[in-house]
Amino acid sequence: MKRNGTEILDTFAEAFPVWLSRVLVTAATREWAYKAAVEATGFATSKIGCPCEAGIERVLSPVETPDGRPGVSILICTEKKLMKANLAARISQCILPAPTASAFDGFPQAKSRFYIRMHYFGDQYEEQCVVGGRRCWKIPIMEGEYVGEERFGTVKGIAGSNFLVMGEDQPSALAAAEAGAAAIAEMPGVISGFAGGIVASGSKVGCKNYRFPMPASTNHQFCPTLKGRINDSLVPDGVRSVYEIVINGVDEGSITDAMRAGIDAATRTGGVLYIGAANFEGKLGEFRFNLHDVWT
Repeated sequence: MKRNGTEILDTFAEAFPVWLSRVLVTAATREWAYKAAVEATGFATSKIGCPCEAGIERVLSPVETPDGRPGVSILICTEKKLMKANLAARISQCILPAPTASAFDGFPQAKSRFYIRMHYFGDQYEEQCVVGGRRCWKIPIMEGEYVGEERFGTVKGIAGSNFLVMGEDQPSALAAAEAGAAAIAEMPGVISGFAGGIVASGSKVGCKNYRFPMPASTNHQFCPTLKGRINDSLVPDGVRSVYEIVINGVDEGSITDAMRAGIDAATRTGGVLYIGAANFEGKLGEFRFNLHDVWT
């Protein structure tokens, strides 16, 4: 199967269930909302070594936010039992200190909910208020007041879907991956949490028997420099550089739409030889996204 002249390999991306919370970060300007959102999604690329996975979902217009200010929505992905601690830490340490920033719940209809107890920071000087029909707290701070919600919802989602951009050299493969990541950015219901939405060092579960074993290690089957040195290489002939785009989302439909848009944009650059996907033969997760089915 080909797309824009690029061969789409007959394989699948493997993904696993996760819980998601959405935070609507607002501020006096779009720039400050975005800066706060960037801080709040830091060190959150992979559950392998980070406390959670998180990323910017999209920019919000004032009509889409509870307080009528510019905003940015972010998704936080982790185990249900860890969500409260992760969300509370990122709001209190990254959004609360950011100039003019506020945080609101992005899943107000979710049945599963929790409190992050932000008002404790007010040291008994805090006051309750209502913003856009939502119960919030006003906390006195040096700037003036922080105003935001402290009750948030969490819903079931999917993490780890992906596709691989395979090029004849590093510049062409990276340019194609950048185009794919850009197409996915701003799509509702999904995030690509790595730097620029792109992974240069894809991983597999476990490693060889070192004295200090790692929970994950380089995905050697997709390392072009190992082709010819290993018996199980999955790098096609002519490919010298591979990039991965990992997608987390609220449901299968959102992820499929993102994969379709990202692959289409990547293949339109003319610098991609193949599009593939990483999987572990169904051993990692219960969700499968077959690359050929993305187009049906």
